[in-house]
Amino acid sequence: MVTGLVYDERFLEHDTGAQHPERAQRLTAVVDKLKAACLWNELRRIEFAPATVDQLALVHDRSYIQRVEDACRNGGKYLDAPDSIICSASYEVAKLAAGGVITAARHVVTGQCNNAFCLVRPPGHHAERNRSMGFCLFNNIAIAAEVLLREHGLERIAIIDFDVHHGNGTQHIFEDRKDVFYISLHEHPARQYPGTGYSWEHGKGEGEGFTMNITFDPGADDTQCHQRVNQMVLPALAKYRPDMILLSAGFDAAEHDPFGHLNWSAECFMWMTRQFKQAAEEYCDGRLLSVLEGGYHIQSLAQCVALHVGTLLEPPGHDHLMALKSGL
Repeated sequence: MVTGLVYDERFLEHDTGAQHPERAQRLTAVVDKLKAACLWNELRRIEFAPATVDQLALVHDRSYIQRVEDACRNGGKYLDAPDSIICSASYEVAKLAAGGVITAARHVVTGQCNNAFCLVRPPGHHAERNRSMGFCLFNNIAIAAEVLLREHGLERIAIIDFDVHHGNGTQHIFEDRKDVFYISLHEHPARQYPGTGYSWEHGKGEGEGFTMNITFDPGADDTQCHQRVNQMVLPALAKYRPDMILLSAGFDAAEHDPFGHLNWSAECFMWMTRQFKQAAEEYCDGRLLSVLEGGYHIQSLAQCVALHVGTLLEPPGHDHLMALKSGL
C-alpha cells in the first residue's frame, strides 16, 4: 500500500500569530507525532508546485484571486473577516497548498499512489468563490476535484467532509451539479459556525439530491457517528458509486477540541477512515485523497492524524489497530 504525503515547511510561513488557533504549530506537532509513531518514513513524499492562477480560477473568481494577492502584498492583516489572518507570504503559501492537493489528486488517480494525505495550511473548505471565511483563502479540495473532472476523465467524485464545521464553500461551489456528491458530517448549524449545512440543504437544480448534510447535536459521541455513517453515508456511496473519494479531514469534532462541542474519540476518526477507505476499494479501485482542514487542540490533532494516516497505510483487509496504538 503506497500512501503519498504532501508537506512543505513553507506552509509554516503563513504567519497567523502565536495565539491564533490555525497556526503553524498544528503542522509541526503532526509531523513530530508521525515520526514518533514510525509512520513518517512509510509515506511517499510527493513533489509539487504552487497552483497556477488558472487552476485557482476553476472555482474562484479571478477578481477574488487578485484581491488575495493584493491584500498580502500590501500588508493587509486579514481578508474579509478578522479571523482570516494573512501576512505577506500567505498568498504564495495558499497557492502552494492548493498545488499540493492538485498534485496528490493526480498521483492517486494515475496510480502512482493508492491514496494520499495532504498536510497543508491554510485550510480550504470555508473559502467561497469570492470570499475568505474561517481561516480559508482558497478551497483546496474543490480545486482538486475540478481538475480531476476536467483533466482526468472522472465523472463522479464524492467529497466527504467530517470537520466539525460545515464546509460552506465546498457545498456552494458544487451544489447545483451532480458530478460532485458533497457529504458533510458536522455539528448542528444552529450551534456552530458558519451557520450553514442544515439537513434540508440537499442541492439545487441538476444537483438536487447530491448534497447531504448530517448534523450532530452538542455532546454527540462515537455511537452517533457510527450510526450515521453506517445508515446514511455508506448507503449513499453505494448508490452513487464514485470514481474517487476525497476527504475534507477536519479533526475538530474530537472530544478535546476547543472549537467543537462533539465528543468523538481518536479511534472514531480511525474507524471512519477505514469505512471510507473500504468504500473506495469497493467502488473506485481504492482511490482516496485526504486533505487536512480543521483541528485546534494540538495534541488531539496530532494523535487523530497519526491514526488516520496509519489507517491509510493499512493493506486492504488488514487491521493495524494494536500496532498503531502501541506506536502512539
